[in-house]
Amino acid sequence: MQDAHEPAISVSNLVKRFGDFEAVKGVSFEVGAAEVFGFLGPNGAGKSTTINMLCTLLKPSSGQATVAGHDVVLERDDVRRNIGLVFQDPTLDGYLTAAQNLKLHAELYGVPNNLVAPRMEQVLRMVGLWDRKDGQVMMFSGGMRRRLEIARGLMHSPRVLFLDEPTIGLDPQTRRSIWTYIRELQEREEITIFMTTHYMDEAEWCDRIAIMDKGEIVALDSPQKLKAGVGADRVSIQTDDDEAAIEALRERFGIEARISEGAVTFGVEGGEQFVPRLFAEFDPSRNPGSPAIRGVSVSRPTLDDVFMSFTGSTIRDAEEDPAKHRNRVMMQMMGGGARR
Repeated sequence: MQDAHEPAISVSNLVKRFGDFEAVKGVSFEVGAAEVFGFLGPNGAGKSTTINMLCTLLKPSSGQATVAGHDVVLERDDVRRNIGLVFQDPTLDGYLTAAQNLKLHAELYGVPNNLVAPRMEQVLRMVGLWDRKDGQVMMFSGGMRRRLEIARGLMHSPRVLFLDEPTIGLDPQTRRSIWTYIRELQEREEITIFMTTHYMDEAEWCDRIAIMDKGEIVALDSPQKLKAGVGADRVSIQTDDDEAAIEALRERFGIEARISEGAVTFGVEGGEQFVPRLFAEFDPSRNPGSPAIRGVSVSRPTLDDVFMSFTGSTIRDAEEDPAKHRNRVMMQMMGGGARR
């Protein structure tokens, strides 16, 4: 029995290697009971590999981890009884109804027969699908299927619910709707939710987030504290000569800029006040040879700025990096053979 004051998840120096490739590099963290904890990072950063180790689908190469008070290597069955899992890829049977999918899950987890019907009604009402319980899943929309998968993960009353990219492939409106359901479920069930995402806006829903890059945790705190730590506003400019603009920013303002998502991007205190100075300095009529500015935007610190401050790139840039792509392909190849 887990002590009420123990963390729901405790991880110490967790490592996972696939041959010579180290996908997870000694991560350590704790997740409190009833906390919504997020793993934020680009595809291929090691998020899914970490979640698979915590769910006992992959055996760690080294290190230790406990979930709901049970060791993920020595007490695999106890861990599995205490967790719910929503995979990144759909796993529902489309030929069955919503109710049949949930009944099958309840049987696999040994839910007593007299509890199946009331629990099914409870979780389906939570996700707004009770009136579709007899509908064939193949006729459901993507958002409805995702909500049903979350309901299925709750059928056996887990203490920790793992959500691996729970809204991937969904439109922004549906993603927001899913997160509204997730937050309501967490409050009603009082369970711990551990989720992975590479969507910055989703991470805002978490109590705390760990930013992961290249198999390592580079930052861990609440979204508000992480953004406050960045401080500077983010300025992005479109110019006729980006390399010349970067050099000019360095020489004239002492600012180190980079090209990110197709624009010259940098951080500066008081971005809105800085822009007039920038236009004046980059005015070719006053300073011949200066690159002309064709567009500018200023934004307050976001989690993407936090990611950039720790890694030197945005998540989108990281996902487009060729090395990242190779790592992601390797992870998918290895992970495909591990889920058995």
